[in-house]
Amino acid sequence: MTENVVHLHKPTDPPTDDAAPTVLTVVPDAPPAPPVPLWLRSGRAVKHAVTHETTKTTARAVARHGLYTFNGGRIVARRTWDGKTGARYERMIRTAEAAGNLEAAEEWEERLQRFRAARHHRRMDLLHSPVEAAKGIAVGTGVSIGVLVALGVVMAINNHDVTDVITPLKATIDFIALLIRIVQVVWGPALTIGPFLALLALWTVGSKQQAAPQWALPANVRSGEGEPITPSIVVKALRDLGIPALRNAIKEMGDAGASMLGPIRIAGCGVEVDVTLPSGVSTNEVQGKRRKLAENLTRHEHEVFVTIPEAARTVRLWVADSGALDQPIGPSPLVTDETMTADYTKGRAPWGQDLRGDAAALSVYQRHLLITGLSNQGKTAALRSIALWLSLDRSVEFWMGDLKGVGDWAMFDGLATRLIQGPTDDHVIQVTEMVEDAVEEMNRRIQAPPGTTFPPLIVIVDEAQVAFMCPVKDEDKRPYGGSSSTSRYFMAARKIHNQGRAVNVLLWQGTQDPTDQNLPKLVREGAHTRASLALGTESQARMALGDKAVDGGAAPNLLRPGLDQGTLVVASDGIEIPKGQSSITVRTHYISTDDAKEIAARAKAMRDGVTTLHVIERGEERDPLADIAAVVGDAPRVRTKDVLNRLATLNADAYGGWSFIDLKRVLDDADAEPYKSDGVMVVSRDRLARALANRNDEGSASAAE
Repeated sequence: MTENVVHLHKPTDPPTDDAAPTVLTVVPDAPPAPPVPLWLRSGRAVKHAVTHETTKTTARAVARHGLYTFNGGRIVARRTWDGKTGARYERMIRTAEAAGNLEAAEEWEERLQRFRAARHHRRMDLLHSPVEAAKGIAVGTGVSIGVLVALGVVMAINNHDVTDVITPLKATIDFIALLIRIVQVVWGPALTIGPFLALLALWTVGSKQQAAPQWALPANVRSGEGEPITPSIVVKALRDLGIPALRNAIKEMGDAGASMLGPIRIAGCGVEVDVTLPSGVSTNEVQGKRRKLAENLTRHEHEVFVTIPEAARTVRLWVADSGALDQPIGPSPLVTDETMTADYTKGRAPWGQDLRGDAAALSVYQRHLLITGLSNQGKTAALRSIALWLSLDRSVEFWMGDLKGVGDWAMFDGLATRLIQGPTDDHVIQVTEMVEDAVEEMNRRIQAPPGTTFPPLIVIVDEAQVAFMCPVKDEDKRPYGGSSSTSRYFMAARKIHNQGRAVNVLLWQGTQDPTDQNLPKLVREGAHTRASLALGTESQARMALGDKAVDGGAAPNLLRPGLDQGTLVVASDGIEIPKGQSSITVRTHYISTDDAKEIAARAKAMRDGVTTLHVIERGEERDPLADIAAVVGDAPRVRTKDVLNRLATLNADAYGGWSFIDLKRVLDDADAEPYKSDGVMVVSRDRLARALANRNDEGSASAAE
């Protein structure tokens, strides 16, 4: 019998053939790891305990509440010191002098003198007060005893008991003894509890002022509210901007830079302060570091605005409360006030609120308008809200071209005389011809006798970049789009910009993502009111608002796309802009489509009825009687003057030169002659309907013969 041999060692040259014997290798166990020293285990445990989040939270809470108490004591001491001395007045004097406001400095100095005089008078009174107090106590005690004895005499006479004479005096003495016993009982605990109550009062003051470092405050306070803006924080933020000349100048100032700052004023949902820069530091250096400045102030970039006021070498900082700009503003007065009306000449459209929280209202009187921005930022809503307000003035006529064509302006059907909606080349052609008709209307008004007044005609083109980019040419090879001297839309817009405002023919345009191709320079600079939502680059901001506004601090390119929807940077003399600034930031009211329809319905109710033309018809013979009936619409009667205006709007070629005599001739021939009503000549809807019916009957009879 053959037995297999099992080797317990590893052979140096193991056989490789299949007949090789099986080899079993025994691997010894690894030696046990050395034990971790006790000191190392203890150190790890201590490190874990110290770095644990619970420990950090507890340490922050202890530090926070301790600092609340300590700093609360400092605040109370500071308030007490300010109340007893003139330190507060001296601080205000230094601040006013640093800001160059000598009138305020003199006023505070006068207040300081009055305070010192009153304090001296009180101190002099203290010299005589002990004697006066002693006399007062003696007299008061004597009078009190006399009153009590007199009361006792009355009681004795009433009760026929002479001992009642001292009863009131005895009762008073017993009451005083009771008070003494109460004080003796309470005094001990009061001495024990009193210090704790005092510490609690100091903690309350400190907690209300958040008087603790940022790292010790709760997480929701650290991330949600940010630090309050104080002079020291502003100076430190400026010092750390990375501008060597500014940093060195602040270090060399004896007051550590406080003289650079004007008073910090509450301005809406933030604060505002003017900073006078030292020599060698330019304002654009600070403007260029807006993000770093905001971060130094514990704010986001969009919460800090840097503008250039009139004062030389000065920047104006507006710093929002943390998160305040992310809160929506209230609804538009157009929605909440159903009795509101508009006035084209003297009124102002309630557009929104500025950063201070004040109402921002826009005057549109004889001002061409341009609103631009990236797509889906609220451009149409901002433009439409102004048109909705102006529609409440019944004298205003609208011609509208919506080259987006998704129904954003559909509520003006029956309110606007012309309404073209759609993004195609055919719609661009129609809009171009509409603007050219406005040029003809402008020329007709210019040729009118001097002193003639004209109702406002507002020509609105939304998504105007579609018109500028249209490649179609007419039969004369003239392009509808482009920016050359042969471009039909471009030249029509330029002509209105040049002369339209004088005769109340205005062009309002809305466009997106501006470039030199889709918004030519001559057109954008022809607008009196220029507004921009969020944009991508500074070069686009200059296209939208102009170099002056951007150099003065306007920065729509720093607005946050998608988050700052409806926030506009506006450059216009039609809106109140703080003195010395070239632009203002406005958070516009959002008016939904449903609300817009209700406002448009109110505007329609104020008018006699408007026939809206959706397609401009050209080159065909007109039926004057039918056209007159069409412009009269459903109104029982319309003034002849209004009929002539509507006919000219319907077809300027056919009716632009009509006078009252031409209108009367057509109506007389049809037996629908105008007549007087309330002292004015009117055209009757019923007479027109009867004339058309008679004409149709006569035509039918002639055809039958």
